[in-house]
Amino acid sequence: MAEIIKLGLKENWKQFSILVLVNAFVGGMIGMERTIFPQFAELEFGVASKTAILSFITAFGITKAIANYFTGKLANKIGRKNLLLIGWGLAVPIPFILIYASGWTWVILANVLLGISQGLTWSSTVVMKIDLVGEKDRGFAMGLNEFAGYFAVGLVAFLTGLVANTYGITPYPFYIGIFISLVGFSLTALWVKDTRVFVQKESGDDNYVQLEHVFLETTLKNKTLSAVTQAGLVNNLNDGMIWGLLPILLVGLNFNNQHIGIITAIYPTVWGFAQLFTGKMSDHYSKKAMLFWGMLLQGLSILLIPFSTNFYVLAAISTALGLGTALVYPTFLSTIAQATSPKQRAESIGTFRLWRDLGYAFGAIISGLTADLFGIDYAILLIGFITLASSLIIKIRMPEQIKTNRECIEVNEVKLAIQNNQKIQLIDVRSKEEYEQSHIPIAMNLALSDLKERSALLDKDVQFVTVCGKGGGRSAEGARILKESGFQAIWLCGGTNKWLSQFAGN
Repeated sequence: MAEIIKLGLKENWKQFSILVLVNAFVGGMIGMERTIFPQFAELEFGVASKTAILSFITAFGITKAIANYFTGKLANKIGRKNLLLIGWGLAVPIPFILIYASGWTWVILANVLLGISQGLTWSSTVVMKIDLVGEKDRGFAMGLNEFAGYFAVGLVAFLTGLVANTYGITPYPFYIGIFISLVGFSLTALWVKDTRVFVQKESGDDNYVQLEHVFLETTLKNKTLSAVTQAGLVNNLNDGMIWGLLPILLVGLNFNNQHIGIITAIYPTVWGFAQLFTGKMSDHYSKKAMLFWGMLLQGLSILLIPFSTNFYVLAAISTALGLGTALVYPTFLSTIAQATSPKQRAESIGTFRLWRDLGYAFGAIISGLTADLFGIDYAILLIGFITLASSLIIKIRMPEQIKTNRECIEVNEVKLAIQNNQKIQLIDVRSKEEYEQSHIPIAMNLALSDLKERSALLDKDVQFVTVCGKGGGRSAEGARILKESGFQAIWLCGGTNKWLSQFAGN
């Protein structure tokens, strides 16, 4: 007997929980480098230039960004699980390369592999979770996903700092990476199931207008998608700076590895944990407001860093920065998921994550060059002002209401709008004879052939819903005619037949 496919977090909690656990291991691979890498570069390889030290973040960011994009492009062709397995396969040799690296080039190679691995693994788990939950609780699902990943980043960052403080920068901290990669690969191979069948299920009810060019719409043209994309880029731009320069700044303030580990771990830990709440919030509160306030809080927190030398003050700033990032991170993904068709969602998310993770490279290059030319404090201030500017772009460009660009409206939504006394009118565009045989009682009859001529009699303050027998034929044409004449119009999904099957006599 074929398995019944149901969308929802509760309905798929077992598979969802496995994916949350897998993403925790994905995040742990980044945490392995988070605290110790600038010191690793200087002590093991004599790399002192800030730009050169941050070159590992540049390599990571560019390769992860490209991998994100192609994960989105290939998800429907190759399969989510297969991409996830390939990502883990690339992760296994990374800690060994770092342990036995004979030069800085090997370190860059390891981070190229890490970038590709992270793009494949993290993007796959994001898309798979969205596949499972459907439209409901999408923000909460993303909050759980990002919580697991970034809590693990913070936890492993703390552990590697602790191990490095006790046993040295290498090789012991990288043993953690060996464990993470092997367990992550095993979990995926044994228990993760591909989720393409859930996309097919959701696509059966897909009434969204397809984007003409997903890459251009997500990057520039669509106000919602492009506003989110620029904020994602700037978010990771400042994260790349924090990753590379904060440990160097703390070393200059004479903090030991344990204290550096605590301060650098607070930010991703708070970021991760708070997403349990902010993800759920994005299902119920204004996504635009959450993105604006999150980016604003990030910018203000970063601007305070150069003026702070006290351990507890820096810990508080790291906490605020984590909260700001937690407000935006799950909201990015749930906003894109809401604004795109299920069939194009993976590609749109891949495009967003391409630009978002290029932020790592831009952040490393901009902050590294600025730090070498003018000092670390100026580099941090520059990134802080860029982050504030991003919050203003959200405020100005992003619409308050997310346009889903659906072709038709469901009968339940129309019924609810009528119950809430909204200005809405159904127009049956079939012939008078068809209308008299069977029609929705509250629908007026205005044949498609007469619609354009008689539309001048209609009220432009009313939302019109065009109706035919099954929906999508004459009703779609009727909605197009009305919209060209300046009216608010959409056609009814399923038409008269669907309405009467659900609300007989109403």
